[in-house]
Amino acid sequence: MTNQLVECIANYSEARRPEVVDAIAEAIISVPGVRFLDRHTDLDHNRTVLTFVGPPEGVEEAAFRSIAKAKELIDLDQHKGEHPRIGAADVVPFVPISGVSMEECVEIARRLGSRVGNELEIPVYLYEEAATRPERQNLENIRRGQYEALKEEMGLKPERDPDFGPKRVGPAGATVIGARYPLIAYNVYLTTDDVSVAKKIAKAVRHSSGGLRYVKGLGLLVEGRAQVSMNLTNFRETPIARVVEFIRREAERYGVSIHHSELVGLIPEEALVDAAVWYLQMDQFELDQILERKLYTQEQPAVELQTPESPESFLNDLASGTPTPGGGAAAAYTGAEAAALAAMVARVTIGKKKYASVETQMQAIMERADRLRSTLYACAERDSAAFNEVMEAFKLPKNTQEEQEIRKQAVEDATLKAIWVPMDVARGAVEAMELALEAAQKGNVTAISDAVTGASLARAALAGAGYNVRINANSISDKTSIEPYLNELVSLENRADETHKLVLEQFEERGGISLK
Repeated sequence: MTNQLVECIANYSEARRPEVVDAIAEAIISVPGVRFLDRHTDLDHNRTVLTFVGPPEGVEEAAFRSIAKAKELIDLDQHKGEHPRIGAADVVPFVPISGVSMEECVEIARRLGSRVGNELEIPVYLYEEAATRPERQNLENIRRGQYEALKEEMGLKPERDPDFGPKRVGPAGATVIGARYPLIAYNVYLTTDDVSVAKKIAKAVRHSSGGLRYVKGLGLLVEGRAQVSMNLTNFRETPIARVVEFIRREAERYGVSIHHSELVGLIPEEALVDAAVWYLQMDQFELDQILERKLYTQEQPAVELQTPESPESFLNDLASGTPTPGGGAAAAYTGAEAAALAAMVARVTIGKKKYASVETQMQAIMERADRLRSTLYACAERDSAAFNEVMEAFKLPKNTQEEQEIRKQAVEDATLKAIWVPMDVARGAVEAMELALEAAQKGNVTAISDAVTGASLARAALAGAGYNVRINANSISDKTSIEPYLNELVSLENRADETHKLVLEQFEERGGISLK
């Protein structure tokens, strides 16, 4: 059976209180099988986008828990930000990734909408592919006038009645839930602070006012610079390079140019390849000319990714008398080994006639594990850098009361940052364990012990990362700031325990080995 994956790219009306965002994130990852792909916050927009993925039922439950937490912690009567919004949990779209149809995502959206409306008493609107009315396919139509207008009009104007939930608006506002195809959230900054220029360009580029098809756009002032904020809803029909050049030409009309651009969340690889091909004018280009693509289409030995230093050098440094690298870096290194073993099992499965039915899944495991291996290895270096930053904070002068306060805050801030790296390692270790489980379940049975070894290494990496999170958390005086991390760590450990149990069951079942 094809592995079923649904992506959710949920938007929340909060970015300036990280503890609130952390609590929402914790609600999401509390659901087994759901993992984060990306977290993007924008202080000017006062908005956070959390991207997570997992099996359909898990992602649906995670979305519900996040909406409930957003309702609890976000009051739209107090919210200010550049980005349009009508709810604490503003927009919650579902995107089919693997083994799931658009129709199934529509059903997820409608089930969730009904539950949010009934249990949380939040008005819910369905949009895009899940819309119940043609005029509600476009998010702009639903969000017109924002939260403030919705408060005045709901219950009085029938066209503002929600699809689910009460016909009244509370402090959590309303939530828009839907199903859609992959979207690119892309912002272009201009070399001016004149927001009127950005608004004119946005009007010219967006489809609703005569511009490019599949482009939605707004002109905003962000970080003191005019920004054209866009959603590209079909990058195949309207490529990103075409959008950039359109904006470049329009900007020249007003005597300005593009300063830089940014992505909000993730982008399909195909969109970047298309842009590179267009700008480089490689008219005869084929996808198999990409080195990594060529490697992944053939059975190859494990490919060495570039790492900060050689394994021998790392181990020598670890054994030296210096405080770095230490246990946190070792945990990251061990997690990277776990990911490498998952990739290896996938590689020795690909190309075998006996395992043709799972080749696509093995390709996905291999690619994810290779990326994870590189990320975790980089965490070894990041962990040492974070520790050094703490040590530098302790070296600050403390001769006066003011200096003591500054030093104390610097140590606190650096220690909090030192929690972030082992948390990344912990998350990566659980992901590596889950990849090892997939490899053990469906990969080449002759490599079953390698998959189990990978899962065991990942479990050790999680334990090491957890020790480092907890020792640093113990030094933080503001316990409320570290509570979400400790809660997330416990959730990760519970997931790991269950996953490791399933891995051992596979070892006994497929390997014919009794562990009793």
